[in-house]
Amino acid sequence: MDLNNIHNVYFIGIGGIGMSALARYFYVNNKYVAGYDKTSTELTDSLISQGISVHFEDSIKHIEERFLNPDDTLVVYTPAVPKNHSELEYFKANGFNVLKRSEVLGLITEHTFCLAVAGTHGKTTTTSILGHLLFECNVPMTAFLGGISENYNSNLIINGTEVSVVEADEFDRSFLTLSPNIACITSMDADHLDIYGDASQLRQAFKDFSKKVKTNGKLFVKNGLALQGVTYGIEDDSDYSIQNIKIKNGTYVFDVKTPKTVLENLQFNLPGRHNLSNALIALAMSVEYGCPHQQLAKALASYTGVKRRFTYHIKTDDFVFIDDYAHHPQEINAVYQAVREMYPDKKVLAIFQPHLYSRTRDFADEFALSLSQFDEIMLLDIYPARELPIEGITSEWLLNKIQNPNKQLISKANMMSKIRASKAQVLLTIGAGDIGEEVKHIKKEFSIAS
Repeated sequence: MDLNNIHNVYFIGIGGIGMSALARYFYVNNKYVAGYDKTSTELTDSLISQGISVHFEDSIKHIEERFLNPDDTLVVYTPAVPKNHSELEYFKANGFNVLKRSEVLGLITEHTFCLAVAGTHGKTTTTSILGHLLFECNVPMTAFLGGISENYNSNLIINGTEVSVVEADEFDRSFLTLSPNIACITSMDADHLDIYGDASQLRQAFKDFSKKVKTNGKLFVKNGLALQGVTYGIEDDSDYSIQNIKIKNGTYVFDVKTPKTVLENLQFNLPGRHNLSNALIALAMSVEYGCPHQQLAKALASYTGVKRRFTYHIKTDDFVFIDDYAHHPQEINAVYQAVREMYPDKKVLAIFQPHLYSRTRDFADEFALSLSQFDEIMLLDIYPARELPIEGITSEWLLNKIQNPNKQLISKANMMSKIRASKAQVLLTIGAGDIGEEVKHIKKEFSIAS
């Protein structure tokens, strides 16, 4: 398909974080854009304010007349939409080009110089850092992000179309639609077992992705992964390695050893060794692309983060409130390491909303271990997302596995009173469901109190 011949783009599931980035991209490239989503959110409000038409009822009566010509219309849908969705069924039955988000990303990036970030953890932050570094080095690029960049208040960074920066998502094997020039793999921990069945199939998908890198391209891999490529790591013998780490006024200061030189006294403001690793691989990919070292150092120091990735909402001497998207045991471990490094002597309360019944079931013992590390743990009910309940898999069942006496099951209705009753000085909200919607209420309540 030639996207130059497409004048109208219709999105089914337009409010998703990846879908809305694509909608913005087509809109700024002078396509007519509209779409459906199930519920109104900050993302859909933002799209509407930008001039994109969004509706919230699944009905073909909302499809504008300009979208009725299959020759100049592209329909993009998310796999999260039910197969019996009436608008999706209509477009499929009437000869339209109907593609998944990942397939459209493949089309957009096909004729660009593509940098792709893969891995079960760290994709969004790494892609956001990489997009920021290239933008600050004035590269003519577009970055599609799986989160809202704090620097740009958007999930799309755009400065041209010659270079593309994308998250290579392993869910549903979506990343196999890409053919990047430079790619990285940050991790291959088991996840999405509802799709893959077992961890070996997931690892095989990452190996298949590694073969999608173009001839004469370059693959970066986290040191220790069973893959061939340029290695990167922290305080080790990798090809790209962070050395001499210090913390000054809450900021990391460190050196980076590259295959050709040493970059000294770099600064990075996000806490946690996992974020240092994300910064390192974004830097390495930017160096490989050809960005000047001095500009990269300045850009790295000015990076401020991604919303819901260790995002501070209250930061006083008496009370700290941090929100994070972590929804896998390894991600929770990374959050714990970061908060302990920053606040070694303070009591930490973690409120976790499990995401998906299948993930809760598949990693229950690992979740229990990672959550047990916090001083106090509160669990909300499981957020189902695309799944129906699985018998016996509940937050209460998970709570019983946690080996820490300071634990309890809570609801959104009693959350504020439970937080107030705690003596914790650091509050963490964690999870990929709708717990993020509670952040503004907590912030309002405890900003006054603190």
